[in-house]
Order: sequence, then structure tokens, then C-alpha cells
Amino acid sequence: MSTQVFTLANQLTILRMLLVPVFVLLTLYGRSGWALLTFMFAGMTDLLDGLAARKTSGKTDLGAWLDPIADKLLIGATFVVLTLPNIGLVNRLPLWLTITVISRDVGILLTVAIVNLAIGPRTFRPSPLGKLATATFVLSCVVVMYFNYLGHPSVWVTVAIWTSLVVTIASWVDYVWRLARIINK
Repeated sequence: MSTQVFTLANQLTILRMLLVPVFVLLTLYGRSGWALLTFMFAGMTDLLDGLAARKTSGKTDLGAWLDPIADKLLIGATFVVLTLPNIGLVNRLPLWLTITVISRDVGILLTVAIVNLAIGPRTFRPSPLGKLATATFVLSCVVVMYFNYLGHPSVWVTVAIWTSLVVTIASWVDYVWRLARIINK
């Protein structure tokens, strides 16, 4: 890991975090197109920061902590704002899905913290199902925002909602299974 703090990868991660309130405000003020573009740009920074870290040997301890936090901030804020009633969205995420997704993320963060405090430092690498869950959440949010931009409901929004639920549950089960293996080492 690099000792440098402000690597290109970390700057992109920080930019993603700074785009979260911009996205939220654009959505709340009814700027669906700009909100969608901001969200997509923030999502691109996630791809680019990983690429930059690998290509420039710019992996840092700070980046290892900031990247998942930035992801969870972006996804969490997006799910919350797309769930809010009375802001003029044609398509909204159901409250039960938002609670499920955020509970999964909070549960993961708390478990990592507890395990590290109780047992000692453990490495929790993202699982393929965890990465699939994040990709599904991003795609689902894009679908909801796109049809909000168009101003009409779509069966694709329903598909995105149910797909997100299935992947959330599957990744949560996988995480608990992987956690049990790490603890028992």
C-alpha cells in the first residue's frame, strides 16, 4: 500500500462523496436529468478510482476505508431520496426496500467494527455477491431515475426493485456465511 494520501484514486473517491449532496439537491429540486447525470458521473468515479489505484500502485489504507464509505453514502442517499414521498417523483423506491438495503449496509459496517474490536484486525474483502449487490443497486437507481426523467412509470422499475431485494438477501446470507468462516479461523 502506498503511503501517499492524496492519490488520484483517493481524490476520485472524495469527489464521489462530494457529489452525494449535489445529487440529493438536484433530485429534491426536480432536476431529474441533472440528478441522473450526477449520479452516473459519481458511479463512474467508482470505476475510475479502482482503475487508478491498480494502474498507478496508488492503493492506500485511506482509500481502502474511504471507497466503501463513499459507495454506501451514494447508494444510501440515493435510495432514501428516491423513497421520499411528495417530491414529485413518478417512480419511487418502496420504503421496505430502502430499509432492507440500508439495514444490510449498516449491519455489515457494525459487524466489521465489532469483529475488529473483539477479535482483532480482520480483512473483509468484498465478495462477488457484494459487488453484484452494489452493481444491482446502481443499475436499479439509474432505471428509477431514467423513468422519472421520462415522466412515466415502467415495468422495468418493478423489475429493478425486486431484483434489488433478491440480490440484497442473497448477499446478506453470503456475508453472514463468510463472516462465520473468518471468525472461526
